[in-house]
Amino acid sequence: MGVVVPISEAPRGNGITALTELCAPGMKRVNELILSKAGSDVEMIPEVARHLISSGGKRLRPMLTLAAAQMCGYEGDGDIKLATSVEFMHTATLLHDDVVDESDRRRSKPTARMIWGNQASVLVGDFLLGQAFKMMVEVGSMDALDVLSTAASIIAEGEVMQLAAAKNLATTEDEYLWVINAKTAALFSAASEVGPIIANGKHEERTALKSFGTNLGLAFQLVDDVLDYSGDAKDLGKNVGDDFREGKITLPVLLAYRRGTEEEREFWKDSLEGGNNDDAQLEKARALMAKYGALSDTITRARHFGAIAHDALGPFKQSPVKNALLDVVDFCVSRVN
Repeated sequence: MGVVVPISEAPRGNGITALTELCAPGMKRVNELILSKAGSDVEMIPEVARHLISSGGKRLRPMLTLAAAQMCGYEGDGDIKLATSVEFMHTATLLHDDVVDESDRRRSKPTARMIWGNQASVLVGDFLLGQAFKMMVEVGSMDALDVLSTAASIIAEGEVMQLAAAKNLATTEDEYLWVINAKTAALFSAASEVGPIIANGKHEERTALKSFGTNLGLAFQLVDDVLDYSGDAKDLGKNVGDDFREGKITLPVLLAYRRGTEEEREFWKDSLEGGNNDDAQLEKARALMAKYGALSDTITRARHFGAIAHDALGPFKQSPVKNALLDVVDFCVSRVN
């Protein structure tokens, strides 16, 4: 369906391994704080929270906060609280997303809403957001609080805009990029930017890491869009084709739709707007994407944003942390092969 050539011809490391190792001491403390702050006397709250928190995932977003703070010379424990806040914001978003999307599985497990119901999923997500903001206040940085609270608002705006664009094949590529910038890239950006903020870094460092996070997030989401049509369920943590079955308008769909014949566009309308999206229709969708290069062109766009993320780190001197962050960009873009 598409081949990705790594951004750098001579990759420095192996995916996110270097970042994971560098952040291991901090992530140990983050994981302990996650378990502590997810606790409550209301029995269902820790049950639902831990179901998702313990279900896997690379914890990439909180590691970005730890790495960014480390790269800017931060000493203290504010990065631990902010990284935990970032993870709670992400977890809350997943709980809410699964309700909105009526998703049955996440990371190869039943979603929280399938076990405890939609109401519990939404309310526990709200609890985690509340805990996240409490920790932000404890850090005592108004700038960091502003960045993360703004990201929370942008993410919610993205959710609403995605609802408005749902099953709407008239959505433009610019509109779609705005949605994923809000839904995905905003948290990557905020997670990266708060590092230099609490380290009292230079303005150039803050803007560089903000750009890095934004473009990494855009690349990450575009590759996810491709994987939904060409990936493996084990790697995805969900069924291949879930976006198609849910009628989601993603970039590969938009490209195939706009490049197709009138008859082929009717197929997309019938499948995504009309709900005729069984396995046979999915295979036809994949064939049309191959015919018009929709997946490979989406990967090309992802590589473009990945290259911007690479360049954004230019102001920083060479270090193991910088190299690990560059490896993360390569990893995110090269998940399709």
